[in-house]
Amino acid sequence: MASSSSSASNSKYCPRWKYVVFLSFRGEDTRKTFTGHLYEGLKNRGISTFQDDKRLEHGDSIPKELLRAIEESQVALIVFSKNYATSKWCLNELVKIMECKDEENGQTVIPIFYDVDPSHVRNQSESFGAAFAEHELKYKDDVEGMQKVQRWRNALTVAANLKGYDIRDGIESEHIQQIVDCISSKFRTNAYSLSFLQDVVGINDHLEKLKSKLQMEINDVRILGIWGIGGVDVKENAKKNEIYSLQNTLLSKLLRKKDDYVNNKFDGKCMIPSILCSMKVLIVLDDIDHNSKLLVHISHQKVPPVNTPPKSVFFQSSEHLEYLAGDVDWFGNGSRVIVTTRNKHLIEKDDAIYEVSTLPDHEAMQLFNKHAFKKEDPDESFKKFSLEVVNHAKGLPLALKVWGSLLHKKCLTLWRITVEQIKKNSNSEIVEKLKISYDGLEPEEQEIFLDIACFFRGKERKEVMQILESCDFGAEYGLNVLINKSLVFISEYDRIEMHDLIEDMGRYVVKMQKLPKKRSRIWDVEDVKKVMIDYTGTMTVEAIWFSYYGKERCFNIEAMEKMKSLRILQVDGLIKFFASRPSSNHHDDSIEYLSNNLRWLVWNDYSWKSLPENFKPEKLVHLELRWSRLHYLWKETEVYSLQIT
Repeated sequence: MASSSSSASNSKYCPRWKYVVFLSFRGEDTRKTFTGHLYEGLKNRGISTFQDDKRLEHGDSIPKELLRAIEESQVALIVFSKNYATSKWCLNELVKIMECKDEENGQTVIPIFYDVDPSHVRNQSESFGAAFAEHELKYKDDVEGMQKVQRWRNALTVAANLKGYDIRDGIESEHIQQIVDCISSKFRTNAYSLSFLQDVVGINDHLEKLKSKLQMEINDVRILGIWGIGGVDVKENAKKNEIYSLQNTLLSKLLRKKDDYVNNKFDGKCMIPSILCSMKVLIVLDDIDHNSKLLVHISHQKVPPVNTPPKSVFFQSSEHLEYLAGDVDWFGNGSRVIVTTRNKHLIEKDDAIYEVSTLPDHEAMQLFNKHAFKKEDPDESFKKFSLEVVNHAKGLPLALKVWGSLLHKKCLTLWRITVEQIKKNSNSEIVEKLKISYDGLEPEEQEIFLDIACFFRGKERKEVMQILESCDFGAEYGLNVLINKSLVFISEYDRIEMHDLIEDMGRYVVKMQKLPKKRSRIWDVEDVKKVMIDYTGTMTVEAIWFSYYGKERCFNIEAMEKMKSLRILQVDGLIKFFASRPSSNHHDDSIEYLSNNLRWLVWNDYSWKSLPENFKPEKLVHLELRWSRLHYLWKETEVYSLQIT
């Protein structure tokens, strides 16, 4: 039976190689000593290594699975020990290894001389000479047998002339560390990075910028925060862990011994720095806002290369950095802590912050084509539709991947239909994933976000602040939270902006409030008609904002009277018809009712001469009635902070 030290990342190695390392050794000599320790060192570094755990070195033939393992390994480490040549099994294994080396694009072979002189292996002298004397004596009357012995000799001579490790002198653990470092940096890196990054568009520029931020050549402790918009998959785990459980996981991974080190998060906050302050570690905390992934790697001599995949364990956590990586003095010199988040506020104290932007147009097209066509250039007949989708995605990788996969292998007719659907309604899979950022907001922050997504995108910051503050929201603080979480940004003209798909996500949240009458915000004229004409206005309606220049009735008194919570009303349009209850004394001079909760009232082309007599505008801070027929406002009421336009 054979075993391998497959790590979570093995599936991402180059398809050509199943294993990074094949270990060839004389079991009786080194299994429980040097080779056993070397195997553990490779395994702990996450290097996929084949070792025949229960090899019975009897006979000449090698099992097919062993031959296949040799062929599927990128590197062969041959541990030459004093009794290596006594095993026909080992010698046949060596011949197969050297054959694979000689093939085009073959394996790399690295000899390790364990307590033997390389010249003894090369010239088959001393213990190797004695072993071959026995082989030749056995096969002296067998032509094929003697040819086999010669192949063994040739393989030993060639292998012993290769560059390798002579570990007769020195400390064994240091030699093992040196070998593991070599394999990790020269071989495993290539196999890993080429396959793992082959579909990552635009990665090289990001890696170079991250490298400059990390400054790996400096022997201090640094924390790097990576901040950006949502839209990249986050691995999830159904199990929710307490923070002290995560601390135990961190310590278990770094100390390579699973144990319950702490019983509560406060003990953990004391124990982590006391244990790790002398260790050089690389810790990656991924997506610390919500579902988080803890990646841990430890090295006692130097920080591992960035492209060496660390060990990993997945968890969910709403806790911040305080209890896992509270400060730089928690870790030894040379350590690096990398934090990714959608919330810039959480990483503002870090040594460096790297903002991940959306993709530029040419990279966006490249990523979309990879998923839609499985190649970089689309068919000519699809180019027009491809461009429309890419323009609509606005550089968001998640949208490009989801929509590209959605359109893959569809005919031109279905492309045309699907692209129109994409432009009209964003894919629910995308908005559901973007909604993670919304779910992490406090209730008041959610209200501010929904107001901006539904009504205020592109509006001047000062104007929006006035509206939000009038609604008793902590506007300035809330807006900063949204900016830090990459949900909105301020344009060069001091206007509040957001990504198209973030806007779609916000409106999706409102539309999920089922029927129009149950929605808190209404901006679609057809929904306004349903609420107004069907007498279905309710207390849940907080804001109405729409344009309308039709001739149908758009308001009725019963619907308006139900909207006691209405705080924002903006209407653009010459609305001449107002449906009223038959028994009312309504006349054309007034619309009869407006909510006393209104803070913001804008009605361009207002059709009546007055506002309702029973309207009390104490909470109103902005009144705009451009091109209206208004003759007078109200009697007696004093309004101290009203802006009239």
